[in-house]
Amino acid sequence: MKGIIPAAGLGTRLRPLTFTRPKPVLKVAGKPIIIHAIETLLAAGISEIAVIVSDLTRTEIEYTLSQVRGAQIVLIDQEEQLGLGHAVSMARAWAAGDDVCVYLGDNLFEHGVDSYVEQFNRDRPDALIALVEVPDPGAFGVARMDGSRILELIEKPKNPPSNLAVAGAYIFSSKIFEALDGLPASARGEFEITDAIQRLIHEGGTVLGQRVRGWWKDTGKPVDLLDANRLLLERIEPRLDGEVLNSRISGRVHLPASSRVVGCKIVGPVLIGEEVVLEDAYVGPFTSIGRGTVIRHAEVEHSVIEAEVRIENVDIRLQDCLIGLRAQISGGRRVPRTLKLILSDASVVELT
Repeated sequence: MKGIIPAAGLGTRLRPLTFTRPKPVLKVAGKPIIIHAIETLLAAGISEIAVIVSDLTRTEIEYTLSQVRGAQIVLIDQEEQLGLGHAVSMARAWAAGDDVCVYLGDNLFEHGVDSYVEQFNRDRPDALIALVEVPDPGAFGVARMDGSRILELIEKPKNPPSNLAVAGAYIFSSKIFEALDGLPASARGEFEITDAIQRLIHEGGTVLGQRVRGWWKDTGKPVDLLDANRLLLERIEPRLDGEVLNSRISGRVHLPASSRVVGCKIVGPVLIGEEVVLEDAYVGPFTSIGRGTVIRHAEVEHSVIEAEVRIENVDIRLQDCLIGLRAQISGGRRVPRTLKLILSDASVVELT
């Protein structure tokens, strides 16, 4: 079985973060989202992986994946973003008749995709789809079921036949590429993977659904990135290898040997990257801090801070923030008591 990760989209819902970098390379819990996806596929025994890219995402994704070990990764260009079905069809020649696991690069599954691969290999359906129970199924593609068999997929139904929405993992036999042949565009002008799956069903194919165990997260919006960061930080193991002076550290905190903490209070879970300097600072729960960042005389919690950021002399607690590469924040008195910021790379904010 081979893996396909669609990663050609612009990630417009994550602007301003995606003005300078594509969504798949944004970090949660210290790693780019696409690295989490690669590791998920590797954990399921899938090492041959095609990443579908565009002109706007190729360079950053290629650089991000250049240090991945244990996977055979190829980049396949999708010149026009014409839907998920179109993205999958770009990998037809590369797949060469093998089964494929399509894993949306902005999704996270607590328990990975191992169970889906195992069931597909055991039952040999034409397709197996990850399904997740949601409180508002009318906002998703929803499955009408007969036991574990999917009878119909309905996009954003007014009267949902179930609360089972299509999540971001699909496993297909090579028949999916035949179903994509000659598929008409949808009303929004895209070639939908759900339409191809529906064609498989109409032609008598077996399409199964398996419910997601544990949590599932689509990181499509800023609030989702913060929530994904929180969920992943719940897993970290405490490790204090760096220099700690006159500081109080509690909870699960990861501090590498190259980083330094002086006169701080840190309440985990907190993930601190390499070569980070924290001085006279408070770092609260569910915060990840990227390589080379400096935080002095400031307070931050429940935030994702990327590499080489400088936060200095900020007398306002930064909370629920997404701070891009090399951003700078300084100044400001404690009015209001907390401040929420979403800053793209190299932004400069001076609070007065």
